Amino acid sequence: MSLIRPPRGPLNLTSRFFARFRRSVDASFSQGNRVVLLRSGPEFFSDLFAAIEAATISIALEFYIVRADRTGGLLAASLQRAVQRGVRVEFLYDYIGSFDTPASFFAALAQDGIRCVAFNPPPFRNGLSWFDKRDHRKIAIIDCRLAYAGGLNIGDEYAGDDPLQSWRDMGLRLEGPAALELHQLFMENWQAASKHLPLPCNCSRFPPAGGDAAVAIVSGGPHHRLPRIRDAFLLGMASAGRSIRIETPYFVPGPRFLRAMLRAARRGVTVEIILPARSDLPLLRLVNRSYYAALLKGGIKVYERQGAILHAKVMLIDSGWAVIGSANLDQRSFHRNYEVSVIVASPEFGRQVDELYVAELAASQPIVLSEHERRSWLIRGLEWLLLPLNWFL
Repeated sequence: MSLIRPPRGPLNLTSRFFARFRRSVDASFSQGNRVVLLRSGPEFFSDLFAAIEAATISIALEFYIVRADRTGGLLAASLQRAVQRGVRVEFLYDYIGSFDTPASFFAALAQDGIRCVAFNPPPFRNGLSWFDKRDHRKIAIIDCRLAYAGGLNIGDEYAGDDPLQSWRDMGLRLEGPAALELHQLFMENWQAASKHLPLPCNCSRFPPAGGDAAVAIVSGGPHHRLPRIRDAFLLGMASAGRSIRIETPYFVPGPRFLRAMLRAARRGVTVEIILPARSDLPLLRLVNRSYYAALLKGGIKVYERQGAILHAKVMLIDSGWAVIGSANLDQRSFHRNYEVSVIVASPEFGRQVDELYVAELAASQPIVLSEHERRSWLIRGLEWLLLPLNWFL
């Protein structure tokens, strides 16, 4: 009996990639998910608010920043209506990320029956060591079967409602077993922060999602011995055969990540990265630019996104495997924050992300090495002075 080699089609490549990923990265894997790309802040919040209005059992929210602005007010009103119809709502927010938000905002939520918990409030008896521990995740799980993830916080600048500034971001909606995995991550942080168990999931009453996407959920945090988020990115780049497309607001990758990008370019992979032309953190923009020469000399194409402040975090491998989540390409996300990345293996979803990336390129300016090297000595000096701080950014 002859052995027939399976064709190298999308499904076979997906299974091979996930088999390797499963052996190498500590993550949860599931098949049969339905995943939808939410291309902008307005699209993300419109979809999320509609799901909250349709919730029947539970709503679990975990966000780094929650603002008491119009978007925060719309969310609060929607959650209040959910509680009134018998839905259990649990809301975990990061104390440091939401430091500017009045305590009265969360007190009003609690008075409405919403269980609110701050992640890592300051234990002043321990000095300032608590300051470096942050829950940077942005996830929402509705009825344990529908989940949202990405880089968007709760605020007008993310929803496109801030008249003074707008931020460019994106997210995704997923239905299927991967939503349960995100709920499990929420439960772990909720229990650690509140000392109380959240509502367990019972999905027997909901039909299967029936999607075609394979999904890996990779979480990272300071309690992990190895940087799972970074290792997932490294494995994805090492597996690339044709292209690597990256968009990120903060690029402080460290030597291993930089070497992985350069190795991919040397073996003929097209590597492109979009970074912000303007940033909410000007010092980090200087740090971003300190890597340009090495990237460009190594054959990597670098672009700067014009217009809105870039906050999207996405990596696309071979137009088929997309990584979207809360993690920036910096040392804080790799080693010290609580983060989550959703890796989607789906030709259709990859096509959607690829089309969006092409649109982002059209809104970006390419960086030319000869022009970059004409930057002033003052800028070069500032970049050099900031290099020792890379670990802390």
